[in-house]
Amino acid sequence: MKDNPKGVIGLDIGTSRIVAAQREGDSDQFNAQLNAFVTIPFSKLTENSLKREEVPHAVIDGQILIYGNESARMADLLGKEIRRPMTRGILNANEQQSLAQIAEIVKTTLPEGSKGSKLCFSIPAPSLGQEENLTYHEATLRQLLEQLGYPDVRSVNEGVAVVYSELEDTNYTGIGVSCGGGLCNISLAYMSVPVLSFSVPKGGDFIDTSAAGVTGEMVNRIRLIKEESFRFNGNLGDKVMQAIAVYYDDMIQAIVQGLRTALTGSRHVPKFGRPAPLVLSGGGVLPHGFRERFEKALQAAALPIPISEIRLAKDPLNTTARGALVAALSE
Repeated sequence: MKDNPKGVIGLDIGTSRIVAAQREGDSDQFNAQLNAFVTIPFSKLTENSLKREEVPHAVIDGQILIYGNESARMADLLGKEIRRPMTRGILNANEQQSLAQIAEIVKTTLPEGSKGSKLCFSIPAPSLGQEENLTYHEATLRQLLEQLGYPDVRSVNEGVAVVYSELEDTNYTGIGVSCGGGLCNISLAYMSVPVLSFSVPKGGDFIDTSAAGVTGEMVNRIRLIKEESFRFNGNLGDKVMQAIAVYYDDMIQAIVQGLRTALTGSRHVPKFGRPAPLVLSGGGVLPHGFRERFEKALQAAALPIPISEIRLAKDPLNTTARGALVAALSE
């Protein structure tokens, strides 16, 4: 890995969060914001209060749009749902302000004075078994970043970014899994070369929406409960916790069965000389007991390639951004 901290940025543009990574000395520094916004009625008093607290916001059509991390807290206080500029890993066609909001959120994460830097950003993989056209999503984000002052822009698949971030010790050979808000991205790489990549349309948003539908809670409240207090083998006497656990298991099964289908049906899977590791990353892997739950499901699926270990990424929320940074540094 090249040690070139100046002028290189890794950017994870995910459905749930946007994370920028930059190397400083021997460590990587991260800056993250929720990829979401909420609207509230305009008043000069509110606008001035937001300015004093340095809360990212904009005034559009007589409303205040609060975006980034503060949007979730404000939505919860007001009993509203947050709105997403992206859905299922790509730009949300139902949000007219999606691109403008992503631009504003991206600007809050990028380092000051970094314009002109080399930048690598994450993109999702097509859903398993489908030939989705992700050209518009990738090209639009590339153009947005260039307009923000970053002329040297490239992209990296999200699952591959996990491999780049976590599997240097196996010469970048193994499986990277990123459990994000809109999708779960999975990639198999051999000596850093991507062999297969796909996504499963069941991520954190799927869990939140499904659990909200059977409990009557707001989606945003489910998300906050899931992130702050959910754990496997916890208090399943609680209806909300039980619903979250059910849909977490559904997501895990979708990933495992997707892996089995992809590996069984592909003629391009290399014959590894030894078992390969699998790394779990993303906000979806944070609940206590997730790795053990995933390992049990994977063992039952009997993949056609041997797995040496299943491990959590060192920093699951920032793994994709770090992998994008590694990709940018390698150029």
